[in-house]
Order: sequence, then C-alpha cells, then structure tokens
Amino acid sequence: MTADQRAVFVHAHPDDETINNGATMALYAAQGRGVTLVTCTAGEMGEVLVPELAHLAYDKDGGLGEHRRGEIAAAMAHLGVTDHRWLGGFGRFHDSGMAWHADGHAVAGEFVPDNAFWNADLTEAADELVTVIRDVRPQVLVTYNEFGGYGHPDHIQAHRVAMYAAVLAAAPTYKLHLGESHDVAKIYWCAMSESRMRDSIRQLREAGDTSTFEGMDPDGEMGPFVTPDDLIAARVDGTEFVHTKMDALKLHRTQVDADGPFFAGAESGHAFWGDEFYVLVKGERGPVGEDGKETDLFAGL
Repeated sequence: MTADQRAVFVHAHPDDETINNGATMALYAAQGRGVTLVTCTAGEMGEVLVPELAHLAYDKDGGLGEHRRGEIAAAMAHLGVTDHRWLGGFGRFHDSGMAWHADGHAVAGEFVPDNAFWNADLTEAADELVTVIRDVRPQVLVTYNEFGGYGHPDHIQAHRVAMYAAVLAAAPTYKLHLGESHDVAKIYWCAMSESRMRDSIRQLREAGDTSTFEGMDPDGEMGPFVTPDDLIAARVDGTEFVHTKMDALKLHRTQVDADGPFFAGAESGHAFWGDEFYVLVKGERGPVGEDGKETDLFAGL
C-alpha cells in the first residue's frame, strides 16, 4: 500500500461494504487513495433471493459462502478496490445468522453455529485486525455503530472488533509480533441520514411504492436505523460514482433483487445511494462544506 492516504473499511458480510460505502470506496480508489476492505465472514447464512441459486442456502445444500466470495470479488473489481482481505483468512469466522425481533430490528437467531463470528473471542478476532491496521497504517477507519446499523449480531461484533483493534494497534507495547504500533487518526461509523431517509420514503410513497422500506412511515418513528442529522460529521458526495455503486451492488446477485424498483435505477434510488454519511467518533473534524459537514473523510489530515 503506497498511497499517502489510506482508509480501512470493516464489514460483516459481502455486500455490506457496497451498500454502506460503495461510492466512497470507488471515489477514493479512482483518486489513487488506498482502500482496504476487511470482511469478517462470508455470509454463509444469508438469504438467497435468486430462485435458481436457492440450493446454496445454509439450510439446504450449502455453499453460499463460497459463492459470495466470487460475488464480492466481482463487486470490488467494479469499484476499483484491489486490497480486499478476509478477517483471519477466508472461512476463519462463520456467519452467525439472525432473526427479526418484533420491534423490527435484527437479533441473534435461536441457532448460532459454534464457529460463528458472534461467538468469537474478542481479543482473538481483534488481533487479526490489528495485523491489518499495522500493515496498512491507515489514517481513517470505517465501521458500524454500536448497534451494527440494524442489530445484526455480526455487525455488532464487527463494530466491537474494529474499535478494540484500533486501541490495541496503537499500543506501542502490545504484541509486537503483530507489527509496529499505529494509531488511526480518524474513526467513523456508517450512518443513515434521518432527513434523507424520511425524504426518500416520502417520495417513494408518493410514487405509489409501498414495498420499499415496507412499514416505515416517513413522518413516524424511525427507530435506531437512522442518525439525526446534527450528529453526522461527514457527507461524501458519491454522485459521480452512484452508477458504479449500484452496478457493483447488483453483482452481489444472491442478496439483491436487481429487478426491484429501488435497485433498478429509479432516480429516487440513485439520489438515496449517491451520498454516504458518517459519524466521527475519533479525531478532529476537518474543514466542512456549505451544509456544515465534512466532504472528505481525510479532511484536516
């Protein structure tokens, strides 16, 4: 990694990175900045949305993780990301699965595999990321918030691993065999703008679309899935790369309904996915744009 500015993105499963940060990653890769993606599991227990591939599901023939390995490789190639790593190596940590709580957020399911990421020893998993941080030596680290965005146990665990690894990687006396210590200057959590979510749902409902974000009222309670705008520190304008992001998302074929109204390229969908939002949890806020948000995660560095 020879780029002067480098960012590490930590995600739970294939496709999470494209949904949350695809435009940011494509933008930075095009600018020649260093982009490293760390994926914690292969998503072996994910839902298969393509009927002809339904046999890959965990509760059927299996093999979804290996298939998604190919999907994410294709998606990263499309985004221009050349440094993709599996936490601890491919297959080290298994998808934990999930269930839906009555309140509408994800929780751990009744069955969690013994080797699931959710069951991983925190220090053991964090050490694998410490090695990556000390190798890449990024100025920026991006992961989920403490709720994992929507409660998925693997997202919550990825948050814990990323935050703990950042602390351990900076300690000059911690496990020197993992590399020379490195302190990440800025840490961000992925965020969904509350105002953007409300506006987008409102536009969809006015257009007659009741299936996208089903059950969510644009004027009602949004729950923990969104972040109040005054807490958001950065908005990366990915308009130039929104088509790249959407096309990369479609390459996660088992996970995305490419023919659905939201992913098929409707203008409302493009507007929704074009900007990516972040909460700054470590480091000083850099120069901001007209809306009072940083326009670059490296701002001020």
